[in-house]
Amino acid sequence: MTVDMGQSTREQLKSTLARIERLEEDKKAVLEDIKAVYDEAKAFGFDAKVLRQVVRIRKMDREKRQEQEAILDLYLSALGET
Repeated sequence: MTVDMGQSTREQLKSTLARIERLEEDKKAVLEDIKAVYDEAKAFGFDAKVLRQVVRIRKMDREKRQEQEAILDLYLSALGET
C-alpha cells in the first residue's frame, strides 16, 4: 500500500517521530535515575518495595485512598486476618 503524502505532511511526520524518539530516550534516562535513587535508598536500609508503595499511595486522591483502605480492611476482617 502506497500512500501519497505531500512534502509538508512527510516533514511533520518526521518531526513528530523525532520528538517521540527524544521523549522515549528522556523517559529511559529518567527511569534509570529513579532506579538509582531506589538503589541508594536500599543502601541506606530502606525497603525499596515499600518505598514504591508509598510513592503510589501518595499519588492517589485522599478520598480514593481512604476508600481502598476501608475495603481492604473489610476484606481482611472478613477473612479473619485482623
